Amino acid sequence: MTTSSVHPVDQLLPAPKLFTLGLQHVLVMYAGAVAVPLIVGRALKLDPADVAFLISADLFVCGLATLIQSLGATQWFGIKLPVMMGVTFAAVAPMVAMANAEGGAAGAQKIFGAIIAAGLISILIAPLVSRLLRFFPPVVTGTIILVIGVSLMRIGINWIFGNPVGPTAPMIVDPAHADWLKAAAAMPGVPPMPEKLAVAATMQNTAYAPLGNMAVSAVVLVSILLIARFGRGFVANISVLLGIVIGAVLAVAIGAMSFGKVAEAEWFGLITPFHFGMPSFDPVMIVTMVLVMIVVMIESTGMFLALADMTGKRVTQPMLSAGLRTDGLGTLIGGIFNTFPYTSFSQNVGLVGVTGIKSRFVCVAGGLILIVLGLVPKMGALVESVPTMVLGGAGLVMFGMVAATGVRILASVNFAGNRNNLFIVAVSLGFGMIPLVAPQFRMWMPHAIHPLIESGILLASIAAVALNAFFNGASGSADEAKAAAAMADH
Repeated sequence: MTTSSVHPVDQLLPAPKLFTLGLQHVLVMYAGAVAVPLIVGRALKLDPADVAFLISADLFVCGLATLIQSLGATQWFGIKLPVMMGVTFAAVAPMVAMANAEGGAAGAQKIFGAIIAAGLISILIAPLVSRLLRFFPPVVTGTIILVIGVSLMRIGINWIFGNPVGPTAPMIVDPAHADWLKAAAAMPGVPPMPEKLAVAATMQNTAYAPLGNMAVSAVVLVSILLIARFGRGFVANISVLLGIVIGAVLAVAIGAMSFGKVAEAEWFGLITPFHFGMPSFDPVMIVTMVLVMIVVMIESTGMFLALADMTGKRVTQPMLSAGLRTDGLGTLIGGIFNTFPYTSFSQNVGLVGVTGIKSRFVCVAGGLILIVLGLVPKMGALVESVPTMVLGGAGLVMFGMVAATGVRILASVNFAGNRNNLFIVAVSLGFGMIPLVAPQFRMWMPHAIHPLIESGILLASIAAVALNAFFNGASGSADEAKAAAAMADH
């Protein structure tokens, strides 16, 4: 078979080139890949060694999921496009809510149990989801991804200003109100939220937003922007990683970061399943995670279609089902190996467009590199040692890119000819902001449903789908229904 008869997606490049380009993909996704285990591990109040293990497990499963998705495993799994798989940020808010309810190993067991169950269910419903695209036109998917990015911004901001009382920034309460909050917390029948406020009220304001943290985060952010603006090629593509490295060097110089844990870590370590014990299965948590996985699969569909356009490779219905099924398989494997739900990484999709390299074997090489990195505990310990103030500046860029992806999708929506689309975006965005602006709105509601309504992403998803069906009908607007039909014919 001649080279010209092989589609660029299926071309096998020379090994040195594969390694270099695969490493580039890893470097582009690395900061985003390790962010979720850092967030969830610290929300669970795990020991630093366990957080480092989460990072290693995440990198290991990132590699496995990437191999399955890009290389393919039978006709049922793998879309066989240049896809890098990583932990989805859509699951962060629900998992943090679960960690708030119960920390430590017990909380980890419930989170991983929900992830395993959601992975299994996702494998089963993937073909169905691939046929339900008429309910998720661009006005819905763009709104959902926008809300994901905006919701995650809170995490990046908390990294900058400090996070001394949990995964949300402390409320700086007027001392005049502190006694009232303490009294409220002591009242019979009052749920835990006022107690949390009372704790926040007794904190020293100086523990929040120190100038040193803001300065380091600002250096990281400015470095990323300068490298992205003036860097070329490979250097510009790894601007986020280079910014984190610059911030880490600065943190070491001011004594805010040390390498003691790195020196103690082993050079090699196996990633063992059920590290925190056998998982437990909570029905509400499982439902929450399944809803997240539906959002993940819709987001992945958009990424797959974008890759199809960039590579010139037609995505058929069986291919799309295989790709979405792999999201579920990766999530199932993630739950078993103590990590999280997986999806295609949007920054790597963009990298395919920037480099023009369409070969899926580049991502296969990237997956192998990730597996190797996951088996080196020193790498996990090194990442865990990076202070959150260093990650703050990068977080604004990474999470902002997710929001920008939603904006880009919404740019293709017909707002001038169909004013109802404005209502869909406006009201859904409002629903998504409720947990961010008024996190105590659920304080008088049953605690069993808190994980379900904690995430603005889920609230926005439900609102967007319902409003689109109300205004545009089940199949969306005429133009969007036509586009969906054209995709189904491929």
